[in-house]
Amino acid sequence: MTGNGLITCLWFDGQAEEAANFYTSIFTNSRLGRVTRTNEAGPGPAGEVLTVEFELNGQPFVGLNGGPQYTFTPAISFQIPCADQDELDHYWDRLSADGKEVACGWVTDRYGVSWQVIPTVLPELVSDPDPEKAKRATEAMLSMTKLDIAALRKAHAGA
Repeated sequence: MTGNGLITCLWFDGQAEEAANFYTSIFTNSRLGRVTRTNEAGPGPAGEVLTVEFELNGQPFVGLNGGPQYTFTPAISFQIPCADQDELDHYWDRLSADGKEVACGWVTDRYGVSWQVIPTVLPELVSDPDPEKAKRATEAMLSMTKLDIAALRKAHAGA
């Protein structure tokens, strides 16, 4: 393998460039890269966008306009660890716009990609060595759609 790691390829049905622009408008430390267009050999009409390279928070992606054969499912999702409620709200509000709020911090964006918008403190709260604290935090999380850090901390504390 060459390079410094893995590149995630996301399969779209004609929206790769639109999606790349959408995602790079949401995430800091993001940028658009090379756009590859079809040529006379295809696939599809010459000049159409085939792939778009982009980075989100330094993580490389390729958007591929592969056609309608495959769609996204929640079986694959991207976690966005958020330090505070403002950061969580930022990602949640933008990714859920024209998308679908699911449950427990999960959202499906307008392109069908699933995201987990979670506070960095969540694993600590739900895996507390005190089983009662962990239970309360987990029950609170399971009752939420968008996660509320203050409410999770309050449940954890038993307040």
